[in-house]
Amino acid sequence: QVQLVESGGGLVQAGSSLTLSCVLSGGAASSYAMGWFRQAPGNDREFVAGIGGNGMITRIAETVKGRFRISKNNAENTMYLQMNNLKPEDTAAYYCAADSWYIIAVSNNPANWGQGTQVTVSS
Repeated sequence: QVQLVESGGGLVQAGSSLTLSCVLSGGAASSYAMGWFRQAPGNDREFVAGIGGNGMITRIAETVKGRFRISKNNAENTMYLQMNNLKPEDTAAYYCAADSWYIIAVSNNPANWGQGTQVTVSS
């Protein structure tokens, strides 16, 4: 019943910034840990960033630490991924997910997914 809708993807040059948004409906975002995962063609899905229900606990993948920031506004049921200094290797379909904190932070298969938004970074 939980629905997740991402937006904000696009085609940008290396070094540019982009912000992705994910709106949760059918429940309260405060009741879910949420996160971002990405998958490039031929690659496995990988964890990017996660945030707890109250928005205070976060985990960021080492590959994007220092460049990406995850945040959450529970009053608007919205999670964000602020991406700076984008690199060609960041090119992937980015997916929003929601589940328990343990599943978001450790597992690669949360129960609830958005439709995905494509991020393409040119070199």
